[in-house]
Amino acid sequence: MADNTNNNLRIRVERNPPESKLSELNIKCWPKWGCSPGKYQLKFDAEETCYLVKGKVRAYPKGSSEYVEFGTGDLVVIPKGLSCTWDVTVAVDKYYKFESSSPPPQASSSSSSSQ
Repeated sequence: MADNTNNNLRIRVERNPPESKLSELNIKCWPKWGCSPGKYQLKFDAEETCYLVKGKVRAYPKGSSEYVEFGTGDLVVIPKGLSCTWDVTVAVDKYYKFESSSPPPQASSSSSSSQ
């Protein structure tokens, strides 16, 4: 597992998709999520499709020095199994949905949330 090549785990970005596609996907009925600028370690246990209402992100897949940049108006598909660092330079507000009933990605940060 240490030598994990993520060739098939690529983030796909569609820049400014047509309104007809957004309506077809029924995006405005999806849950919303947001975060402030910062760096977040994320692991996606299910494929996520999201539409950024605002924000700017550089996503660095684990084990790679390359990044994928996306932001306001982009429709993004993040594959199941991807671990990456989100470097958020402009606060994010997005609609999202997962392809399974898995919980949202787990973010590791210095703050702990107790239930």
